[in-house]
Order: sequence, then C-alpha cells, then structure tokens
Amino acid sequence: MRQLCIKPQIHHFEQFEQFADNFKLSEDDLIFTEQFLFDTFIREFHLACTVVCRDPYGMGEPSDEMIDRIQKDAKANDFRRIIAVGGGSVIDIAKVLALKDSLPSSGLFLKEKPVIKEKELVIVPTTCGTGSEMTNLCIAHIVSKQTKLGLGDDGMYADHAVLIPQLVEGLPYNYLIYSAVDALVHAAESYVSPKANVFTETFSQKACEMILEGFGEMIRKGPEIKKQLSGQFLTASCMAGIAFGNAGVGPVHALAYPLGGNYHVPHGETNYQFFTEVFSIYKREKGGKKLNVLSNMIMRELGKLDIECDGKDTFNQLGEMLGRLQPLKKLREYGMQKEEIEIFSKSVMDNQQRLLVNSYIPFTIDHAREIYGNRY
Repeated sequence: MRQLCIKPQIHHFEQFEQFADNFKLSEDDLIFTEQFLFDTFIREFHLACTVVCRDPYGMGEPSDEMIDRIQKDAKANDFRRIIAVGGGSVIDIAKVLALKDSLPSSGLFLKEKPVIKEKELVIVPTTCGTGSEMTNLCIAHIVSKQTKLGLGDDGMYADHAVLIPQLVEGLPYNYLIYSAVDALVHAAESYVSPKANVFTETFSQKACEMILEGFGEMIRKGPEIKKQLSGQFLTASCMAGIAFGNAGVGPVHALAYPLGGNYHVPHGETNYQFFTEVFSIYKREKGGKKLNVLSNMIMRELGKLDIECDGKDTFNQLGEMLGRLQPLKKLREYGMQKEEIEIFSKSVMDNQQRLLVNSYIPFTIDHAREIYGNRY
C-alpha cells in the first residue's frame, strides 16, 4: 500500500525575479495568472512568455464552463510549460490546462474521459491556504449538476512547486486569515483521516503547530506582523498539502461545498464555517489520542493568551480564538435560507461520499443537519 507520494519538486525563492532566472522562463512558456499579480510582480521583467489572465473569464471559484473558455484561448498556441501563478482557482484551472484532450472539462470530472498529462506544470502559489501545489486534486463547479466535484488523478500533479514569500506578504488581512484557516483544516482533517499514516501525520502535526503558533502571535502582537508570518504560513500550507494530498480531507470540506457552490463564498471562508463544529462532534462522540494531540496544541496557544482551558471544550475555544482574528458570520448572512439546511444536508450525503469516507467517525445526515442548523 502506498504510504506517501510527493511528486512535485519543491523550490524556494525570496523573490519572483530569482525564480524567473532560475527556471529560464521563455517564449516556450505560458504564464496563467491574475491581472493584479501580473501587474504587481511579473510585468516589470518583460518576460518573453505568453500571459493569460483569468480575470476576463469571471471571478470566484472555477466552473467547468469557465475552464473550457480559458482552454480554448490558452491552447491556441503550443507551449512546453504551464506556469501557474495564483491562488487555488488559478492552480486548479492550470492543472486542467496541462492535460491532453480535456475539452469539455466536465468529462474529466464526471469520469467520462481519461486524465492524460501533456504539458510540464509549474505551480507558484500566491495564497497560504490551498496547498494545491502539492496535490493531484482539482475542484470545479459543474454547472449541469449544480454542485462542486473533485477530480483526483496522479496525472494532475505539478512537476514543480515554487514557494516565494514575496508573493503572499501583501495579502489582505482577512484573506490571509481565511487562507491560513483553510491550511489548518487541511492539516487537521488529514491528521484524523482513516487513511493517515506516520508519514502524513508528521506533516499534519507540524503544519498545525506552525499555523496555530502564527495565529497566537497575531493575536498577541496585532495584524501588523502578518508580513513576518506569511512565509511561515506558506510553508505550513505546503506541508498540509502534502498531508491531505495523501490522506484526504473529510466532512468540513464536504459541508463547505454546497455553501460555496450556491453562494460563491470563498473556499477558505466556507471551511472556517464548519471546522470547529465538526471537530467538536468528533470530540463528543469518539475522542481519542489524535484529538488529544490536537487539543494539546490548541491548549498551548490558549495558555499563551491567558485563556484557561481544561481540554473538555477545546475546539469551541479554538473557535473563540479564531474569532479574535476574524469574526465568523452566520450562514443566513450569505443569503442561505432555512429550508436549505435539509437541501444542503442531502446534497452532502449524495455528492460528497469521496470526502465523507475520510471522516474520523461515521458521518450521517443528522450530523450535517446539526452543523448547518448551528451555523445558520
């Protein structure tokens, strides 16, 4: 049984210019990015690469229709490498751009056609949350099905993952928090997954420690130190990506997809909605060594903040700690209707079994109803 796969080579550069020189970016390369990132970090170097920005095709998380429009334009020319510079959406789209015969992309997500890698793929993440640079996973909203679906295949791995702290130092405060919470969810869910092993657990634990320590620092010293912590969060996100790329994520992500798909809430923000709710249920119904390990990490940071915690309600107190960084909205504030508690619960059970199999406990529709109800 395969225990661990780390396909991409991992590189670190302090500045984008160092990366461009080292990788010898040229006319044989297609840079896929966002306009702001291109204008801020790339334009000044006058690279010979062709550049495609995703902005004209629509913002928010990608749909299969968006991906297809981008593919038709991007593949009008032949390129040796795809250089993805961006967050989770840019990265996911780039993974499809690197494939052969990928139109329409819905055929890939619906398992109607094979995944065949055609182009070399270099991923440069500009958030510290997704960890997608290390995974063989891609998520898209399939318009005809009105839900998000995941595609996982070894043909989706990047060849190179490039960490450049410069690209995340200027992230807006709220975006940084949501991204880092996303990485924390990846690390925690993969740690308690039935597919976890000693290798993935090592990456999960270290990522959790680095993120929780960073959150504690931000609470103690204020938002102004976020620039100093961005590199730490970027590395932790990459480590969490290794962990969840091998061990998987579970109900937090499953619950997040209907909210994100229907109300276009960013992925990190949706995961934040359900993180402590799911783990509080784990603690209530099963407990055990792994949850104790996570609880001890949380208690250490709570202690540094002079917050008393006896370990019985750790995950709820983690929620209060995270609330100091970024208050949590109620689901109705996004426009969700009360009757959608049942609709979303059924959608999770019908469409997200690939994630629910990674739950720490057998996850039921009653659990989904309880969590959506609590958050509503």
